Order: sequence, then structure tokens, then C-alpha cells
Amino acid sequence: MSGVNQMDIPPVLVTGATGRIGRIVVDQLLDAGVAVRALTRRSAAATTLPAKAEVFTGDLTVPESLDPALNGAGAVFLVWTAPPRTAAAVIERLSAHVRRVVLLSSPHQTPHPFFQQPNPMAVLHADIERLIAATGLESTIIRPGMLASNSLAWWAPAIRAAEVVRWPYGAAQSAPIDDRDVAAVAARTLHQDGYVGGDYVLTGPESLTQAAQVGIIGDALGNRTAFEEMTPDEFRRLSKGTAPGSVVDMLLAAWSAAVGQPAYITTAVADILGTAPRTFRQWAADHATAFTEGSEGA
Repeated sequence: MSGVNQMDIPPVLVTGATGRIGRIVVDQLLDAGVAVRALTRRSAAATTLPAKAEVFTGDLTVPESLDPALNGAGAVFLVWTAPPRTAAAVIERLSAHVRRVVLLSSPHQTPHPFFQQPNPMAVLHADIERLIAATGLESTIIRPGMLASNSLAWWAPAIRAAEVVRWPYGAAQSAPIDDRDVAAVAARTLHQDGYVGGDYVLTGPESLTQAAQVGIIGDALGNRTAFEEMTPDEFRRLSKGTAPGSVVDMLLAAWSAAVGQPAYITTAVADILGTAPRTFRQWAADHATAFTEGSEGA
């Protein structure tokens, strides 16, 4: 830590403050002594946020609704969860109020087959990055690869029901990253200097097949979790109504391209935090109860 008094740092506005990453960013900033403004679309969501966070209601689709939260803020953690049409107006408002923005993006420029498949989210992220670059804002882009927490949405229902986990492309490899490591990097780049202009692809420390990840979760639960290959067509059929077709196609294409390819791995988390990223085994151990009860993160 530099010798800067944290009280001298203007508040940081966290968008997506009740989301998987944003919620942990709020905690990380408060732990570092930074004043936090948490943006939520619905005031009822504020009950899940710490009392020390100042809660603002606002919506990315209504750019002017962000003004109260932006007035007097110094930096923004931007998680874009809305349709693209208001992106330009929102970025314009950010540049009028704050000095720094940290964008949660994706590794769409990474030269690895897993990240090179057609992806509507990547197109949106690239557009937002261009808009930010054109403003002259101090900016940092963080690009997590596959989030470890995706496995809660994907595999927890079968594991809770003590069923075989059936999934396509079990041999596809990824390097799942713990949400807590992504949030810690975001918090660090929001309130400390030295990261302006930084563009970081964040990954976990090891390449694991999807079947191996299911096995690791089973180990954390103390049982054998069986994995069975599912055809892509069956996955498409079962996903109808639960996810947009374009997302399903993107996932299948990415997994297909990742078979037989070790995952893309970076040292960015260790470089920024000074500690190694958590392993998937550690993540699974810390989230074991979420696979046996409740529906946390799903």
C-alpha cells in the first residue's frame, strides 16, 4: 500500500453491486477503507449489501438515473448487463463525472481457440471498450476467462439430486478462475495507482477438462460424482427456454474448439495481487455446501 490516506480517495461506484463479482468488489473495497457506492436496479436488493456501502438505485438503460451516484465519485467498476443501445450515453456520463473506470470485459482478443468463437457478448464488450478509449478516461480492462462459479449453475442441480452429471465436450479444457480473485484484481485497480491503461486476462492457475472439474467437485463433497458425455444436439434441446440460442451455440463452439487444447493461462492475478490465484480444488472446497443445499449462484 502507498502512504495515501484512504479517506482522501473519492468514493468508488460499483455497478452490478449485487452480482457475482460486483458483490465481492464491494467487500474488497470496504476492507481497504475505500468509500463505496453500490448501484442496484431495485432498492429491495440493498438488503444484501453491507451497511457501510451507500446504496443508489439506477439503471444502465436510463443513463440520467446514474447521475446521483456519479456526482462526487472518483472511479466506477462497470459491469455491463444491459442491452447495448444506451452504452454510448452511459460512457459519456461517466467521462463527465469520474476520472477512472475499470471494465469487466471478456478475453475476446486472446489468441486461443476457446475465445475465438463468434460471441455476441464479445461484440458488445469490444464496442464498450472503444467508447471508453475515445473519452480519455483513465481505464483498466479486466478479462476473466471461465468463472469457477459457472459450475454451480451448470452442474449443481444434478449433483444435488445425486444424479450423473451429463454434459457435452467433457474433454474441453479451461482454467476456471475464482470469482474472489477477479474481484480482488478489480478492487486493486480501482483504488490504487499503477494500473491505468492496463489490460489483463485473468485465469485460474491450471488447465482442467470439464470432466476433471466435475471430479474435483465430487472430491470436495467426499463422493464419486460420475460424468457422462452428452451430445451437442441433446444439450441444445435441454437448454431451450433456459438460455438464448446464441449463447448455447457460443458455448458449444468454444468447448468444441477447446478439446485437445490446453487452456490459456496467464500470471496476471499473481502479478497484481502478489499471491497465486486460487485453484479450482480450493474453490470447490469453499463452495461444497452450495452443491448439497440451496441454489446459491445458480
